[in-house]
Amino acid sequence: MKASKVRELDSTELRKQLDEGDEKMFRLRLQYQMGQAEALKNLRVLRKDRARMMTILRERELAEKK
Repeated sequence: MKASKVRELDSTELRKQLDEGDEKMFRLRLQYQMGQAEALKNLRVLRKDRARMMTILRERELAEKK
């Protein structure tokens, strides 16, 4: 998911997406351990998407404090 799309979401939706991402990462880690190579690529993409979401949430938190 691109950063521009993530910025369009409100904070509650972002937190919901992060929770869903945690569950997906758990499943992908299991698939990877079972030997499915495709899971590694999906895991990397998901990890980067989650990092984008967390960064944008943090930016919003800091903006509220100022």
